Amino acid sequence: MKDMGALLKQAQAMQEKLQAAQAELARSEVEGVSGGSMVRLTLTGDGALARVSIDESLLVPGEAEIIGDLIVAAHADARRKLEVKQAEVMREVAGPLAGLPGMPKF
Repeated sequence: MKDMGALLKQAQAMQEKLQAAQAELARSEVEGVSGGSMVRLTLTGDGALARVSIDESLLVPGEAEIIGDLIVAAHADARRKLEVKQAEVMREVAGPLAGLPGMPKF
């Protein structure tokens, strides 16, 4: 029964680390860029769009489709960065258990 108590303590400690990591991620931001940094956008740790910046040289008639494509590309760049960050945090928290069935995901 001692082993069960130790296992429960480890599980509780991991849960506390996970909650702290989730809070840290929620406060974090990642930036996605495209078009040679002509379009930049920022996602919060939970994936919400926080900011969009478009270089004024793109704001000319007839460029709407290009701007739309660049925003989509910048968003994809930011999502990839966010997923990498989330995976890194999860590996830090869960160690060798990260990715196993039943382990929480961000």
